[in-house]
Amino acid sequence: MEVLDFQPTPDESFVLAMEFLYGEELRATLKREHVILPARMLRMLSQVAIGLDQAHARKFVHRDLKPDNLFLCQTHEGDITKLLDFGSAKDKGESAKKLTVLGTTIGSPFYMAPEQAQGLETLDQRADVWALAAIIYECVVGRVPFIGNNGPSILLQILTKEPAPPSEAGKGQKHPVPPTLDRVMTHAFKKTAAHRIASVGALADAVGAAYGLTGTHLEWAKTNEAELNARVNAAMPGLLATAAAPRAADVADSFFGESDSLDALGDPFAAAAASLPRIAAAPGYAAPAPAYGARPSEESLPQSIAGVPKSSNTLLFLAVGGGALFVGIALVIVFMLLR
Repeated sequence: MEVLDFQPTPDESFVLAMEFLYGEELRATLKREHVILPARMLRMLSQVAIGLDQAHARKFVHRDLKPDNLFLCQTHEGDITKLLDFGSAKDKGESAKKLTVLGTTIGSPFYMAPEQAQGLETLDQRADVWALAAIIYECVVGRVPFIGNNGPSILLQILTKEPAPPSEAGKGQKHPVPPTLDRVMTHAFKKTAAHRIASVGALADAVGAAYGLTGTHLEWAKTNEAELNARVNAAMPGLLATAAAPRAADVADSFFGESDSLDALGDPFAAAAASLPRIAAAPGYAAPAPAYGARPSEESLPQSIAGVPKSSNTLLFLAVGGGALFVGIALVIVFMLLR
């Protein structure tokens, strides 16, 4: 949203003059329609990605992305999306002042990344990737990915659970959700930020490719919604024929790293490879490391554990990881109750 002018007032605060917006918040649209047309979602996502990538390049993290802060201005070509409320933004620049207390949390629990829920100082633009992915999930499924009765229970779900694949959770909705979207959401909801899709632009490119679009979000942001809709509809039969990804295990990957269940996903874009040439080249959407999913050889292990049976190693990792998980959950709940 554009700020046109600002002036000081007698009480030493400032008044802002901003553009007048005609339309409605995404929250109002979802409350009325539950889900939105894929082409409308993709155009909105692409426009938001352009704006957020600019902010992230300047070391600003929004930290409060939610449907209430995305304003849809209707035009004949499609929505013009305005990003609202940078009041909770965090400046990650080297000279930035620390305006929040270490360990505090800001944002809506339903859209909060794990590192944001824990109040970690290491939070960066990938927290906005998580939040934007949660918004997209809600747009196509009709509900948020993590559900709870109160703040602590929502945060506990975020820290320890995996959401149902959107193609499964979105069954029965008026707009079909292709299985190709499942793997994109799997990587967008990585508990560890280092394993997550690295930028909102890369997220937009991956989501568009999952719906059968070619090109990048820079093009889709300006494309007529009717044209995007025709392209999505043309690709949808082939996308729906793609085998759905199995549900990931309900564990936090910050303890266990890349789960074996990811190896079983295969490539959900294989069925439409000819029409999705950019998915492998999307910036920031590469595998986290060359040895992604690889296991160390026995020769590379210390002599003290090289001869231990695999079952013993598994039990050891489960015991250590389970204990750490229990302590982490307890600390989060105590912290939230004391606030």
